[in-house]
Amino acid sequence: MSAPHTSVLLAEVVEALEPAPGKLIVDGTFGAGGYSRAFLAAGATVVAFDRDPSARRFAEGLGGNFRLVDGRFSEMADELGEGAADGVALDLGVSSMQLDEAERGFSFMRDGPLDMRMGGEGPTAADVVARASERDLAAIIAMLGEERFARPIARAIVAARKNAPIETTRALVDVIARVLHPRPGQIHPATRTFQALRIFVNEELAELQAALAAAERILKPSGRLVVVSFHSLEDRIVKGFLNARGRVKGFSRHQPLASGPEPTFRILTGRPVIADADEIAANPRARSAKLRAAERTAAPARDEDDETALPRLPSLDQVMEDR
Repeated sequence: MSAPHTSVLLAEVVEALEPAPGKLIVDGTFGAGGYSRAFLAAGATVVAFDRDPSARRFAEGLGGNFRLVDGRFSEMADELGEGAADGVALDLGVSSMQLDEAERGFSFMRDGPLDMRMGGEGPTAADVVARASERDLAAIIAMLGEERFARPIARAIVAARKNAPIETTRALVDVIARVLHPRPGQIHPATRTFQALRIFVNEELAELQAALAAAERILKPSGRLVVVSFHSLEDRIVKGFLNARGRVKGFSRHQPLASGPEPTFRILTGRPVIADADEIAANPRARSAKLRAAERTAAPARDEDDETALPRLPSLDQVMEDR
């Protein structure tokens, strides 16, 4: 099936992972299958993950060397076991086809139900907008959307929902428009609020952190991890994880013999790889993409997760129980 989504930095991802016959590559974010097809074309065996049930339509005809798991990429270690993979690719964020389907509620440019769930389970964005306190809404929009006007937007949402439920993307855009007005050359006023709600509803940052730890467990020595992120929150978590795993824990310049576990990754990208002008012109989504890559060492995977990397926010369950 033809894919409505163009994979970003595809050549660079393939170059970093080096797929080949006899190698098992995990495509943690299958989407429309762009990465998986490239890995299969190079002769690799591919196990892909996607929690969006609609992704399965793009898996038809990919052959016996391919398997799609309907689940979260944080579950890859449970599915495959330790030391099973030669490479892991993660393409983060929302896909073009999710944005293009109005009924999914991801896009402020298309009117539809305010849903935003990638997997179809759990509370929707409309549920969060209806139940979250003004304080929690402001925190979610400020931290996950990096929106300067989070407080007045949250105040406007709470005031509007007293009169009528905010159940569609158009209704939410209208509320935001009362606070922020579009200006030439600037992003749409609803961009950051929609981003924040999507990340919160899908618990994307916690999922990313868990997926990085899972990748550490399933990669063989010399296996590669490649992550393509699209905004600063994602990139900060990836960079922090690789920096932490790429050095000896407990190292001190005052202590010649470092204590703690050995590095589990060797970082391959000192600076993130970005798209060139030609790719950005052909696919504007690539303009914010950053690729980071690392190679697994033989050191045992670490057990700890750095919870300080995540923004301090109430959980999705807490927000739904507050009222």
